[in-house]
Amino acid sequence: MDNGTRLAAVDMGSNSFRLEIGRLDRGQVHRTDYVKETVRLGAGLTNAKALTPEAMERGWACLARFAERLAGFPRAQVRAVATQTLREATNRDEFVTQAEKILGFPIEVIPGREEARLIYIGAARLLPQSNERRLVIDIGGRSTELIIGRAYSPKQTESFKAGSVSWTQRFFPEGELTRKAFDAADMAAKALLADVPQLYAKDSWDCAYGSSGTIGAVAETLVNAGQSTGGITRAGLDWLRDRLIKAGQAEALNLPGIRDDRKPIIAGGLAVLSALVDLLDIDTLYPAQGALRQGVLYDLIDREHDATDMRTATVYRVAEQFGVDAAQARRVTNTAMHLFDSVQARAKADVPTLTADELALGRKELERAAWLHEVGTAISHSGYHKHGAYILRNADAAGFATPELSRISELVLSQRGKLQRTDMIGNWASPLWVQQLACMRLAVILCHARRDPVLGGISLRCRTKNAARLVLTVPRAWAQQWPLSSHLLDEEAQMWARSPWQLVLETES
Repeated sequence: MDNGTRLAAVDMGSNSFRLEIGRLDRGQVHRTDYVKETVRLGAGLTNAKALTPEAMERGWACLARFAERLAGFPRAQVRAVATQTLREATNRDEFVTQAEKILGFPIEVIPGREEARLIYIGAARLLPQSNERRLVIDIGGRSTELIIGRAYSPKQTESFKAGSVSWTQRFFPEGELTRKAFDAADMAAKALLADVPQLYAKDSWDCAYGSSGTIGAVAETLVNAGQSTGGITRAGLDWLRDRLIKAGQAEALNLPGIRDDRKPIIAGGLAVLSALVDLLDIDTLYPAQGALRQGVLYDLIDREHDATDMRTATVYRVAEQFGVDAAQARRVTNTAMHLFDSVQARAKADVPTLTADELALGRKELERAAWLHEVGTAISHSGYHKHGAYILRNADAAGFATPELSRISELVLSQRGKLQRTDMIGNWASPLWVQQLACMRLAVILCHARRDPVLGGISLRCRTKNAARLVLTVPRAWAQQWPLSSHLLDEEAQMWARSPWQLVLETES
């Protein structure tokens, strides 16, 4: 990306939605605009884990205002991420579908560990450069992330389902701040976080930092009250807890540093923070300015180049971890890319035109799925495509949003067998998805002998006028030269004959 490029991150948290806009200057992102709105999306999650209509309306209204600020931004320069509330919501798809239309950009519901990775990147980028081992804690609305890393690289990431909103709803539902409620909240947090002392032992990090809302509010309050010079200590937390108990009600709080929008949820966040300070034996927790949204901005920069895109590194790591045959992965990938590119090169006027961003995204998804198509053989060669899809759906895949990983896993599942059994995430109405699917299946067939196929004269094109069909063209002598491959392609065409699309085999004239 060139100096001066504008970048934007949308952080759809459980309590607040934030929009961060910055300008790239020599590898650093300098803020030019920042908007925060208290949406309380997490407070609208029912016991059945469904968002209420009122909560969804609040979220959509906020995103409509963000959309106005983002008008004119290219898609590649904006990334919108959603966290724990939308990870849990059973009606997530309903909310996200409408939210994307309103915002005008895709929305990624990211896994907890991916959230933790991005939080660390954001915190580290705004901290002084150092070689120290850093522990970073972020207490959000419905989840808490803990990360150990060095410099800009997170090494260990975890996410726990406890946050300021969820803990307040559970232990301070009417806003009553009693000692009994704090004791119960503290004990429950310690029970949930019981593994933390082993996962984040004190000898594995040098200095502890806290990111985002709860920790920032606590640190600011302690400084304003003369209880701290900047860091959070056990004594400071005890003092603040006593002040909350004396206030009796959240709405009665009058402490500089705790704004009106923070008052209703500060008790739950304080309880989780206190439990972590005890469990990790933290002497001083220093506030960090960077958070998830800054991590998203810097990750956007890394995604521009394959060598620095975390998703590429993750694909290779997973392939190595599960013993994927690299030679076969490479030939299937190259074949799939040859077919995919030939579709685009021979596109006709009756084929819906893809934007450059859609084309690039679709190509990368296919490439990654092809590289990992045999990941399931680590479990069993029989039904390896099913095992592979399961692995990818449940893997901790740094850099990937949940929907993106789901599409890749669906391609792995759909590489062979009956077409009717797939969920078809992109569905048959999407020419891009059909092209990805066809290129994946045909590449696996053409590479069945585990040697490089002869691709000269082989091409694929997509037609949607009158009838939806794919046309695979092969040289005239090809069928005689490769009879088994030709037979497998005939069988594949018969598979497609029972689907909404047709695969037509054509000999080059």
